[in-house]
Amino acid sequence: MSKKEPVLPDFLDFGCLSELNAGRHPSPFDVLGPHKHKNRRWVVNFQPSAVEVLARVGARDTPLPRTEGDVFAGPVPGKGYQLVVRFADGTEVVTHDPYAFGPVLTDFDQYLMGEGSHKELWRALGAHVMTHEDVDGTHFAVWAPNAERVSVVGDFNMWDGRRHVMRRVGVTGVWEIFLPGIGEGALYKYEVAGAGGSLALKADPVGFGSQHPPEKASVVRDISGYGWDDGAWMADRKVRNSRTAPISIYEVHLGSWRRRYDDGGRPLSYEELARDLIPYVRDMGFTHIELLPISEFPFDGSWGYQPVGLFAPTIRFGTPHEFRDFVDAAHQAGLGVLLDWVPGHFPTDAHGLARFDGTALYEHDDPREGFHQDWNTLIYNYGRTEVKNYLVANALYWMEEYHVDGLRVDAVASMLYRDYSRAEGEWVPNKDGGRENYEAIDFLKEMNTAVYAAHPDGMTVAEESTSFPGVSQPVHSGGLGFGYKWNMGWMNDTLHYMQRDPVHRSYHQGNMTFGIQYAFSENFVLPISHDEVVHGKGSMLDKMPGPEEQKFANLRAYYGFMWTHPGKKLLFMGCEFAQPEEWAHGGELNWRAAEQPRHAGVRELVRDLNRLYRETPALHVKDCDPSGFKWLNGDPLQSTLGYARYGDDGDAPVVVMCNFTPVLREGFRVGVPRSGHWEEVLNTDSELYGGGNCGNLGGLDSQPVPCDGEDNSVELTLPPLSVVILRMAVKN
Repeated sequence: MSKKEPVLPDFLDFGCLSELNAGRHPSPFDVLGPHKHKNRRWVVNFQPSAVEVLARVGARDTPLPRTEGDVFAGPVPGKGYQLVVRFADGTEVVTHDPYAFGPVLTDFDQYLMGEGSHKELWRALGAHVMTHEDVDGTHFAVWAPNAERVSVVGDFNMWDGRRHVMRRVGVTGVWEIFLPGIGEGALYKYEVAGAGGSLALKADPVGFGSQHPPEKASVVRDISGYGWDDGAWMADRKVRNSRTAPISIYEVHLGSWRRRYDDGGRPLSYEELARDLIPYVRDMGFTHIELLPISEFPFDGSWGYQPVGLFAPTIRFGTPHEFRDFVDAAHQAGLGVLLDWVPGHFPTDAHGLARFDGTALYEHDDPREGFHQDWNTLIYNYGRTEVKNYLVANALYWMEEYHVDGLRVDAVASMLYRDYSRAEGEWVPNKDGGRENYEAIDFLKEMNTAVYAAHPDGMTVAEESTSFPGVSQPVHSGGLGFGYKWNMGWMNDTLHYMQRDPVHRSYHQGNMTFGIQYAFSENFVLPISHDEVVHGKGSMLDKMPGPEEQKFANLRAYYGFMWTHPGKKLLFMGCEFAQPEEWAHGGELNWRAAEQPRHAGVRELVRDLNRLYRETPALHVKDCDPSGFKWLNGDPLQSTLGYARYGDDGDAPVVVMCNFTPVLREGFRVGVPRSGHWEEVLNTDSELYGGGNCGNLGGLDSQPVPCDGEDNSVELTLPPLSVVILRMAVKN
């Protein structure tokens, strides 16, 4: 007499079995795994391609009969079990059942996510290697509120979205599952069955790792357990980032600073950059390194400005821990690290955030609000609570997990205005009929408040090109709350002046002086960034007029003016040695040119300007304070400019005299704020920098001759196309 097959439990009716086999069951945790039925424990398992499935309890294996399709089910005695899965080729896999585990996300996590106040969102969402209920594996969680089903797929389940369907968590729109046996390095995506019947494979919005583009899968990365050795830097960071500190930033595109041409021309790794870039930046006297975006991005030609993986340091240069090694090495060398951060837009790539759950989830549905015409990218819906939380948490993530010292926020102007780069009728006014984007403004305020609350020793910097008020003023005072703002007006005006033939400069001296009228309205950074040496704009050297010798002299004078003008400094890589070509992201800097005498001279000048800036309080203590600056001399007809810089009481003042014509001016009188001996501490015409070595060797003694509103003055030799910097000698 044959053994009678058990009667299936009520919850395994034909409709349920059909949905499981098709991957359409709305709540698989209600069916799969262990369930009580008539005082017996049933185990239900969906196992495509298996020929036999057993439940192992201790040394006993209990077969789970095939019911319908690839669903196996049967009563299992005892406590606990593992699945034994056998395939037609004779292989056997023993594994824990994902559907036997309870939730990982807590009620508090769900509450914070629902409220939009989960400042550590990355600890709840994403892929986390962990031990859950005494079993090692990875917990996956993703927000997709309008999805009908979300599955984790990867090599471990043959990319089959029917196998590991996730559990919907409460009303938050979050889905989760714990997969036992999955660990570091596993490739995965989310298969999202979206509203309206769409089906898409998506990278993890909170993934910590990614495949190397053009591959698109997320990678499980365990980012816990790193041992930092930067305690001394972190303890002193508040001083180094303050408005009174000397801040000179070297902006770098990691992929094109140097390349390994003995290895196919590949970019340097994080490890190699720590070895080579950090000592170079330190030797050049910069205080901070600013990295063009390193959040994972699919297209090299975007330079990182179209990120897909906001929580993943790009794998192009190494793993998350290796990026931490880079930051740690910078801090140990006394250098800060700033990241270019892009919350203003994201690409339309199918594996990214676009229509993530079949709807406009992260973006606006209306292209007048949700699409950037300039960049063919999508715009975040800053008014959506969960999206704002996602971005704020991402800012905190980089500060917390990677010890970065600050964030330079890209394209802030595009966020502030609804009509940014749009014609009439192509934008949607705010609720008051205006052009300001209230939601984006609120997001920026919340982001800055959160960052400075958690890391008061850090900094945020806005790339903002308009006259929007209070960008770097505290939120409680009505500002946006940034620590600093790029001074785009100063950069544009002064470059327009320097590009003119010196014979015409006398008519445009306002381009050089106007910046002081608003120099202290914000906490400014003076930026000569990558944007000034791409897209046909030429190199910095190209911008300068005249024959080669004058081009170099003009550039040296411009740098002298920049480093002595109020404001923190930023210079893009290659500009420090006057790279002759426009920057190209696909190669490396022209290091051969850097060794040629005139180029090497510019590099030596930048090194000395940084040293002087750091060592001279009058040149940095009051970068953001109007009491630290005074005009002394300005003759448009001669294209000369003179000004004094002051530090705190007791700091030696500095006098700067600029000559923007190729005319030598001897016996040039300029007022000085104190009587005594004035040292020539830097002269851009020095032969050390490739100049004609015309200057004021030995310094100058002041004379009681009134000039420029001062009681005392000096007569100096002002070389052609030069900046001369004098500092009051302090008696020992």
